[in-house]
Amino acid sequence: MILPIILLVLGLLMLVKGADWLVDGASVLAKKHNISDLAIGLTIVAFGTSAPELVVNSVASMGGYPDIVFGNVIGSNNFNLYIILGIAGLIMPLSVQSSSVWKEIPLSFLAVIILLLLTNNFFLQESTGLSAMDGAILLMFFGAFLFYVFTQLKSEPDNNDIILKKYSTPKIWGLILTGLAGLVFGGKLVVDTAVTMAQTLGISEKIIGLTIVAAGTSLPELATSVVASIKKNNDIAIGNIIGSNIFNIFLILGLSSLINPLEYTVTFNTDLYILGAGTIFLFIAMFTGVRKKLDRWEAALLLVFYLGYTAYLVSKEM
Repeated sequence: MILPIILLVLGLLMLVKGADWLVDGASVLAKKHNISDLAIGLTIVAFGTSAPELVVNSVASMGGYPDIVFGNVIGSNNFNLYIILGIAGLIMPLSVQSSSVWKEIPLSFLAVIILLLLTNNFFLQESTGLSAMDGAILLMFFGAFLFYVFTQLKSEPDNNDIILKKYSTPKIWGLILTGLAGLVFGGKLVVDTAVTMAQTLGISEKIIGLTIVAAGTSLPELATSVVASIKKNNDIAIGNIIGSNIFNIFLILGLSSLINPLEYTVTFNTDLYILGAGTIFLFIAMFTGVRKKLDRWEAALLLVFYLGYTAYLVSKEM
């Protein structure tokens, strides 16, 4: 049991250090090219931390496991919204830009509604699920999202030449790519080791799937947003979560359904409703307490609710 513990600690260290490098590299990249931290968080960081979901879903789709495809995306999105924003918001209340309040958060809610409509046969499909045509529709929305980010989120020039001269372009991308590698491999090491330890302790595969594996692909988002919160870089912390949730639905499910049409189990609707409700709560939270800020008590509500919901799911399976 000593070796798995060592591997678990090593994986966690890789996650933390990888997140540290990724946040630093992404922040300097934003300043160097006069791009806002939020734009970087919504794109480069979000795509990088969504890499585990992309890999898992591509393999699951090719293998014909639609429940894994939908469970991974919907479960990861809920984990991102409730657990990661909850933890990051408890560490440091998160200030949110006006564009996030009025555009990105509503867009992430729109993604949930579109997924709900496409998967539940609202457009006269022969059966529930995502067809190749549905996948193309999701990818079109993803393209529109990228166009919006790259045209709307420029920042003012940063005059801190000392910081910018310290980091050459190769060094910046080295930090970003090394950080992403640390997140992906560290996340995989933590998940694999935790599953092995759980099986050794006699915990059922159902419980492992509902807890360790479901949360495992969101470990990069967790590490990145927590580190960004500690570094008081709220735009990357918020942008990472909102961007990842949009990426997961529009890009990852879009590609997954192009690889192989996906049958949809309607029991996932409950989790989609919870995802939609959490997104609405996040929007409302921008107007309660301190405006345009996720306060600690609001973050705590997100965290407590989802921990309770997860406990309920686990109790049903035992």
